[in-house]
Amino acid sequence: MTEARQQSRREQIAAALAEVRARIAAACQDAGRTQAPELIVVTKTHPATDVLALVESGVRNVGENRDQEARPKAAAVAQAAGASAPRWHFVGQLQTNKSKYVVRYASAVHSVDRVDLVEALGRAMDVAAERAHAAGECEREPLDCLVQVDLDPRPPQERPVGIGARGGAAPDAIAEIAATIAARPRLRLRGLMCVAPRGIDPAEAFAGLARHGARLRESHPEADWLSMGMSADLEQAVAAGATHLRVGSDILGGTTRVG
Repeated sequence: MTEARQQSRREQIAAALAEVRARIAAACQDAGRTQAPELIVVTKTHPATDVLALVESGVRNVGENRDQEARPKAAAVAQAAGASAPRWHFVGQLQTNKSKYVVRYASAVHSVDRVDLVEALGRAMDVAAERAHAAGECEREPLDCLVQVDLDPRPPQERPVGIGARGGAAPDAIAEIAATIAARPRLRLRGLMCVAPRGIDPAEAFAGLARHGARLRESHPEADWLSMGMSADLEQAVAAGATHLRVGSDILGGTTRVG
């Protein structure tokens, strides 16, 4: 990409980011909120140069949903941005065998939806700590973990076809998963995450996650994150009390081939 095209892309991203930030500010005003939620820009399918453009525009949190794409991208951004590199949030479905890779770059995993994944992440963090100690280095901060909740009340056969599985634990599994996270010293229970089910009013789903979050905080008061809301429904998420928004296409546009 030529320098002129790179500059044009940076300007495009900055303008789109400003529009989304204005939407968030307006939504906060409408909801009577004085504190805006954190914005996580989802950079899946977009190159490291786009992440660097986001960093130039003040973005400090980015999200990815596939380890095989995120891993080299995070390394490239770290090399180019140094101390200004953003925090990486893993927001997609995660296989247990990928845990050992994800903990190398992610500050947070929003998609923890089963006990065996908690255990795999905990083991991966323990191994990372052992390696750091052996090298005479300080171990990293605990991994922030959110329980992803499936808020679609419909049985699988009645859900819209063609969109793929969205993951998430059943609401009655939240307590067990959360307790397992909290028991791991190198994992930090942060709260809950959801993806609004297709064909259902997102405001209804987000209100449900807020209720589950309130119940979770009765036993885990530190678990105060609500990660919900994307490009199409961020206003409803803000109104429901989202602490973190995950916005991608309205800032970076459609899919760009990476790699």
